[in-house]
Amino acid sequence: MKVLILGAGDLGTEAGLRLVAAGHEVTAWRRRAELLPASFIAVSADLGDSERALPAIDPDTELVVFTPAAPERSLEAYRRTYLLAAQRVLSALERDNVHPARFIMVSSTAVYGDAAGGWVDEKTPIDPRAETAQVLAATEDLVLGQSGTPIVLRLAGIYGPGRNHLINQVRDGKARTAGRVVWTNRIHRDDAAAAIVHLGTTEKTPEHLYLGVDHEPVDLAEVQGFLAERLGVAPPPEGEASVNRGGDRRLSNARLLASGFEFAFPTYREGYASVLAGEGVRHP
Repeated sequence: MKVLILGAGDLGTEAGLRLVAAGHEVTAWRRRAELLPASFIAVSADLGDSERALPAIDPDTELVVFTPAAPERSLEAYRRTYLLAAQRVLSALERDNVHPARFIMVSSTAVYGDAAGGWVDEKTPIDPRAETAQVLAATEDLVLGQSGTPIVLRLAGIYGPGRNHLINQVRDGKARTAGRVVWTNRIHRDDAAAAIVHLGTTEKTPEHLYLGVDHEPVDLAEVQGFLAERLGVAPPPEGEASVNRGGDRRLSNARLLASGFEFAFPTYREGYASVLAGEGVRHP
């Protein structure tokens, strides 16, 4: 199968490497194509640059994976990286008469509002409060309106190799607990990549929407305590803790599990143990 990965950063590259290992041909676009693995057909392209036409797309492309990452959390950056880029990509597919069987957009659970600690799944109405989340929601609508099998994968907080912000906070004594339950939801980078591959290649026709999150929503203080124990440092004291940007909620992965997907890191325990052991690499 011929695959096109758009915006192949850390996550897209990991998904592409897994697809290549499974015998698929992967073409990947990013601004700095020289950073891509030699096993990819690497193409330099800026998805958000409306001044330049996008490269030609192989008409035999069967799977498109849209995995851009905004360079900053600003409204303009999100519009350029997601909505404008998606519009340009869909126009390029039409221009080149390419009709992929599946188009996967990697989105974020930030499109959900606050649930007061309640459970959220794919049937929960979205309520994007932040302007950046509203851009994501608009991009999802654009993608889901396409023919074929468009799929939106809303990922929770991604962690993994090279993503050490929380670990560094705990190690450096800068982390604080909130003195109340602060629900957090996450997924290891490798599981996020594996989910992309699974949804793009499974023989069973996928649903149009999935939540990408591990088995266990967990209080932030519990994760901090786990890391402190593993690092051999004192647990964080109570103070002004960082809270979820998108709201207080617990996310369900039941639909993803029902599709036949299996997690390598079902909870933060296995995932952070792997990160602390130095396993895996973050792709440039």
